[in-house]
Amino acid sequence: MKKTLYIFLICSFAYSGNFKVEINLENEWNFIIGDDIEYANPNYDDSDWETVKVPAAWENCGYPGYDGFAWYRIRIYIKNTLKDKFLLLMLGRIDDVDEVYFNGKYLNGSGQFPPDFQTAYNFKRNYPIPKQYINFKGENVIAIRVYDYGREGGIVSGDVGIYSDPSSYNFLIDVSGIWKFSLGDNLAWANTDFNDQKWKNVIVPMKWEQLGYPNYDGYAWYRKKIFFNKNLSNKKLILVLGKIDDMDEIYFNGVRIGRTGVFPPEKYAKENMNSSNPYYNKIRYYFIPQYLIRWDKENVIALRVYDIWNFGGIYEGPVGIITREQYLKKHK
Repeated sequence: MKKTLYIFLICSFAYSGNFKVEINLENEWNFIIGDDIEYANPNYDDSDWETVKVPAAWENCGYPGYDGFAWYRIRIYIKNTLKDKFLLLMLGRIDDVDEVYFNGKYLNGSGQFPPDFQTAYNFKRNYPIPKQYINFKGENVIAIRVYDYGREGGIVSGDVGIYSDPSSYNFLIDVSGIWKFSLGDNLAWANTDFNDQKWKNVIVPMKWEQLGYPNYDGYAWYRKKIFFNKNLSNKKLILVLGKIDDMDEIYFNGVRIGRTGVFPPEKYAKENMNSSNPYYNKIRYYFIPQYLIRWDKENVIALRVYDIWNFGGIYEGPVGIITREQYLKKHK
């Protein structure tokens, strides 16, 4: 059984959108105590499991005094009409640690399982759902692994459901989800031919403190490979990278196309340690020069980030590719 390294240390992962509930998951879920990674498999037969109310502490559902591992599963259908919306799985507050799978793919998690236990009981779980994980033509399975250390356990309170953000962009390409990630700094990491296979797979957007790097300040890099269909070649495209703490430089196919903040940032960080940082709360928009795009081929986005203090990384969405017309419409 693998160990979760996604740690909540500062505050809950959040978006600022005005969310609309699309699928209410405050319902009966299938439930079993114990632990088996096979329970994450969407084809697993859970027909003989018990059912429990969500949200509710499992102590109040017939499991008084139980501490340890348990799993929740539910099957849902997601309409085609939601295909173009930014979707978020909200799971309220989970006591203590969770690991969430969507159609068998790891989606997200909070806290840390034993033997290096760390609770995340007091934080709301708000997890973006990458479009490529969703089956819009049939059944979807959500499986949640939970560990409780003491007192109440399970999906205990809060809003539970799939929500959309009416104010979010209708992305041409959704680039949230899995990115490659490494601490440190090397400008060669911007190159398209750099081999990042040994880098860690991480979820974007998410603070890197939640990715197993507590108290880390300094440089880190993200990389993502994406495909551009040639039918987009008549459009001017903009990369949206959400909010980044604190400063960043963005490279597209090895060429720097923009930056936010002061580089090199070390001198700025030292001089402004006790002042407000004007960069961390800004959504990043970067125009992609068309001559850099490899149509009908793989393209590489490389992001260099420097965190001064507190949390760091691409910590909040939206994250994706839009047209210049979409950008201008939203920024009239």
